Formats: sequence, structure tokens, C-alpha cells
Amino acid sequence: MAVSTSPETPIPVGEVSRLIGGWIERLGAVWVEGQITQLSRRPGAGVVFLTLRDPSYDISVSVTCYRQVFDKVAEVVSEGARVVVHAKPEWYAPRGQLSLRAAEIKPVGVGELLARLEQLKKSLAAEGLFAADRKKPLPFLPQLIGLVCGRASAAERDVLENARHRWPAVRFAVRNVPVQGVHAVPQVVAAVQELDALPEVDVIIVARGGGSVEDLLPFSDEQLVRAVSAAVTPVVSAIGHEPDSPLLDLVADLRASTPTDAAKKVVPDVGEELARVQQLRERARRAVDGFVQREERGLAAALHRPCIQRPQRMVEDREEQVTAMLERGRRTLGHLLDRADSELTHTLARVVALSPKATLERGYAVLQRPDGTAVRSPQEVGPDDALRARVAEGEFRVRVDGAPGAATAAE
Repeated sequence: MAVSTSPETPIPVGEVSRLIGGWIERLGAVWVEGQITQLSRRPGAGVVFLTLRDPSYDISVSVTCYRQVFDKVAEVVSEGARVVVHAKPEWYAPRGQLSLRAAEIKPVGVGELLARLEQLKKSLAAEGLFAADRKKPLPFLPQLIGLVCGRASAAERDVLENARHRWPAVRFAVRNVPVQGVHAVPQVVAAVQELDALPEVDVIIVARGGGSVEDLLPFSDEQLVRAVSAAVTPVVSAIGHEPDSPLLDLVADLRASTPTDAAKKVVPDVGEELARVQQLRERARRAVDGFVQREERGLAAALHRPCIQRPQRMVEDREEQVTAMLERGRRTLGHLLDRADSELTHTLARVVALSPKATLERGYAVLQRPDGTAVRSPQEVGPDDALRARVAEGEFRVRVDGAPGAATAAE
């Protein structure tokens, strides 16, 4: 339960320590896993002192046990070993210090470590951290390479020497960190995150030489795997030798079998690139030469064509065609005019033949009333009707005689 305090009613330090001790005692015995970083076995002492550290985090806790408990595993447990401890938390009130009183210590075997790694591998794969579509492509020619490796290690030497041999102008930002032991994971993670935050770093190489399964465990740590997965900069894993395969290889954007192989895959070879450029130049020259030769042959073939050698021939041919068409048009128009003239002559003859004037010229006359209508029957006129007689040379007046059908000429 929470303790009610105030500036006016504080509780003594001893009371606080006592309360903390009471809370810790209620926790009971627990199984704890960690890595031994310090081991103290004083001759003649009945108690062994250990420091147990979490490899993934910067957290340690003191462990004490009776000598007879430690002697059971003394031959297989040393500093750096991973163990599982069955212990009860204890609070040392005078110093305000937490420790674990171990009743049993079990070393973690290689088989058990591999089983745990396989379980972690399946869990991370189910989250999609190893998916191929998450892999980022490496730049063709990185200007600055981040390198995370052990200090003065063979891995560092292999990467630097091979990379500079392939491309002398390449630059590196090296971060030397522990690559095994309890301090490896947090420092490797911090180095990767630091290099990933630098915008001038184009790619990051995490390199380490070969080692045992226990030595390579930091590179299968979940915290490191997630840090590499979250990195924006492409990460290359170059851990151990060809058979070694920590989880870092699966989450990295590129897996190199060795540090030397990482340098070859990240940095192009200047000699190979110069040779490739020369090959491309020769290929381009041959392509241009072939194109020019094809165009020259095409131009020569075009120049040998008759229309190019004697271009006026096309005009002459067209001139003959135009002349022939003009003659044809002239003949056709002449035939049309002749036929129209003949038809007009025949029509005029028919019109003349049917004309009333022609009838009048043969001696006939047309009698018309004053309103101009022609008289066609004697019954249409009466006695003394005034009419006009129209003949070929003119007209004159007539008057109808008294008897029907008779008419006399008027003056």
C-alpha cells in the first residue's frame, strides 16, 4: 500500500528502507537469466559473489550464493557464461542495496540457446522483419561508409584494406565497439543508431570475425535486430564466416559471408568500372560507326536513283501528261460544242417551222378582237364587230358584215 507522507509528516530513511524490504520480500523466489560479468570466490569464504547482467540492456544485479551451490557448476560456469538462477530477492536495509540470494544455478547450454534463437527467429519473421520487400538497395558508389566493428580487429582491417584497394577515394566513419560479451548489444545498437542519424552516411557495415555460438549471440539479440530493421540507412551484415548465420543476417538489407566479402559488395572495383566504361565506349563507337555506314549506304543508293541524277525528268514526264490532258480536254470540249451547235440548229429549224410568222408568210391571216384574242369560229363574232387582221407584213382593221361568217375590210 502507498504510504501517506507530506513535507510536515515525512518518514525516516530507515522506515523507507524497511518498507522497500517488505515489498521485495513479497516477490518470492524467481528464475532469472543473465550473463555473469564478475565472479568472486574468495579462498575460505563460504559465500560466492556474482554480478548478473542483461546482455540487451545496461542493467546488472548482484547475486550471492553459498559455496556448495556454486561448486555444483563451478567447472562449467565462468565469467561471460549465460546462466539461469533460481534466487530470492533480498534487500540490505543498511546500505539500501538489492541483491539476489541464489539457491540453484543452471548453465544455459548451446542447444537451449539455439532453441531460443529459433523461437525468436519465428516470432520476428511473423512480424515481417525479414521480408524481402523491406530490403533497401545499396548505393552504387557510397561516399561515406559507416563501419561498426571491434577495435583493431581483423574484421576492421579486412573491410578498410579491401574497400580502399577497390576504390581508393572511399571514406569511412568507424565506430569501435565490443563485439562480444555483455556490453556488446547496447554499444552496437548505439553505434548503428548514431551512424543512421548522420545524413552523409550512405551505408552501414556491421562486421565481426568468426567465433563460437556464444560469441556471436549479441548479433542475434532482439534489440539489435529491431534497431537494424528501423534504420533508414541500408545495413550490411558481415558477421563470422560462411556457415555462421545470426539473426542480423536475416534483417540486414544485404548479407555478406565475411568482412572481406562485405567490402567487395559495398564498394565497386575501380579497375572493373574503368574496364566496363572502356567496353561501353567501344560499344558506343561501334554503334555510331554502324549507324553512319548505314546512312552512307542509304545516301549513296538514293543518289544513284534516276530521279536524283536527272530530276528534270519528273517535270518532263508531268509536262507530257499535262499536254495530253489539255489535248484531250480540247477535243472533248470541241465535240461538245459541235454537238450543241447541231442541236441548236435543228431546234431553231423546228421553232421556225412551227412559228406563226412562217404561216402568215404563206398568205394566212389571224383575226384578233380588240383585246388581242384570236377568233377561231364564225360564231365568236357578231355583225359589225371590229376586228384586226394580222398578216405577214403587218395588220389592218376589218368589220364583220351583217351576215354571220362574213367580214368587210375597214378603211
